Amino acid sequence: MRHARNPDGIHAPLGAYVHQVELTSDERLLALSGQVGMTPDGTVPDDAVAQLDVALTNVEANLAAAGMGIDDLVKITFYLVGDVDLDAWRQVVATRLGDHRPTMTLLFVTRLGRPSLLVEVDAWASAPAA
Repeated sequence: MRHARNPDGIHAPLGAYVHQVELTSDERLLALSGQVGMTPDGTVPDDAVAQLDVALTNVEANLAAAGMGIDDLVKITFYLVGDVDLDAWRQVVATRLGDHRPTMTLLFVTRLGRPSLLVEVDAWASAPAA
């Protein structure tokens, strides 16, 4: 079972996330490698927000392969390179997450594994054990 909390004495979340998720009982835990904004044919959009959309599609595909979905995410870390339109970034994340609120971290980094990559998404998910 998952318990999402925003403890007293800590500021309200700055976006679509919660401060903590505690896992109890028998859960399956899924750790994803960083997902980048590259389509199956190797195409990488030039725009960071478009890359974010592709990276989140890749996260969803990984979740589906494990029999999970967006609501099973418990932790997401976003790595962004360069000057990113944060309002557009927030809109994409909010649209993808809907009402679900995992824990979340946003980092700006100098670069990723390839010069064309502007976004990487690291995610953890859990679901009840079968």
